[in-house]
Amino acid sequence: MPECRESDLKKQIEANTLTGLYVLYGDEKYMVAYWAKRLIKKAAGKTFLDFNLQCFSGDAAADALDDAVQALPFMASRKCVAVSDLSLDGRTPSENKKLLQLFADVPDTTVLVLSFAASDPPFQKDKKWKKLYTECSKSGTCVACRKHSRPELEKTLVAAANRRGCVLQRVDAGKMVRYVGDDLTALHGELEKVCAYTGSGPIAPKTIDLLVTRNLEARVYNLSRALLAGHSGQAYRILNQLLEQNEPPVRILAVLTGAYVDLYRVRTALQSGESAMEPAKYFPEYKNRQFRLTNAERDAHGLSTQRLRASLDILLAADLDLKGSHTAEQLILEKALARLLLAARGEKSA
Repeated sequence: MPECRESDLKKQIEANTLTGLYVLYGDEKYMVAYWAKRLIKKAAGKTFLDFNLQCFSGDAAADALDDAVQALPFMASRKCVAVSDLSLDGRTPSENKKLLQLFADVPDTTVLVLSFAASDPPFQKDKKWKKLYTECSKSGTCVACRKHSRPELEKTLVAAANRRGCVLQRVDAGKMVRYVGDDLTALHGELEKVCAYTGSGPIAPKTIDLLVTRNLEARVYNLSRALLAGHSGQAYRILNQLLEQNEPPVRILAVLTGAYVDLYRVRTALQSGESAMEPAKYFPEYKNRQFRLTNAERDAHGLSTQRLRASLDILLAADLDLKGSHTAEQLILEKALARLLLAARGEKSA
C-alpha cells in the first residue's frame, strides 16, 4: 500500500473505516502524536477499554505484542493495540522475524498502531528498519507527518484559536510563526498562553508581542536587521539579551551567519535574473521554510553583493576566533557586530 497522506487518514478516521496496521512517523512530532491519539480513540471505541485497548512501550517483547494483537475484542467488533516508539535495539533475529510476521498478518478484529512521536526510526539507512518498513508499507498504512509550510501553520493556529473561543488574524498567526518557528508543539504552547490571557474574542497584536517567547532564530533575525539598518544600539541590546539568557555564542553566530547566507543567496539569485525562491531548488534547508528567502528578499534591497561577501568574511573570521582563540567569546561577538555595522555602510574595518 502506498504511503498515506494525513488528509486521507483523516477521512478514514471520520468514516470509521480503520483496519489493520498503521505506522505514524515523521519530522512533525506534534502531528504524529495527534494522529496516534485520534486513531487510538476511534479504533478502541468508548466501552470496555480495559479489554479493547492495550498500550505498549517500544521495548515490548514480540510474543507479548502478538498475544495482544491476536486476542479477540470484548463485546465489540474490534480492539486497538498501540505501540509507542518501537525499538529494534537488543532484539534477536528471531524476535525481529516474529515482528515482521505479526505486522504482515494483523487480524481484522485488531487495529495496530505504531507511532514514533519521540524517536526517528532509520527506515532508509538501517537494514533491519528498511525491511520492517517495506513489510509495513505492503501490509498496512504508513503516514509520514512532514513539517508544515508557513501558510499551513498560520491556518492551523487560526483554527486552534477559534476552537478556544478566540479570534486570531492570519497576519498575527504569521507573526507567531516568525517568533516561535515551525515547531507545532511550541506554537500550540504559545497559543495556549495567548488565549488564556485574552479569554475570548480578538487576540490583540500587542498581546502576541508581550507574551510570545521568541526563539533564537527569530531574535537573531532581528539582530541581523538591526545590523543591516545600522542601528548599533538595538543590535548590541539584542546581543546582550541573548547572552544574558545563556544562549551559546557559537549558536548565536551560527544562526546569524545563516541569516547572512540567506541574504547572499537571494541577492545572487536576483542578480542572475532568477526569483528569490531559486535557492530552494538547491538547498534542502529551505524545504517548508521558504519564508526565510522571502524575508531575505525584503531585506536584501540596497545591499550589494560585495558588502554581503565582506560580511560573510567577517562572520567566518569570528567563527574561527570562537573555536580557536583564547579571547573572551562576548568580546569576539561584539567586535564582529562592530565590523558588520561598518560593512553594512560600505566601510572597511581594521
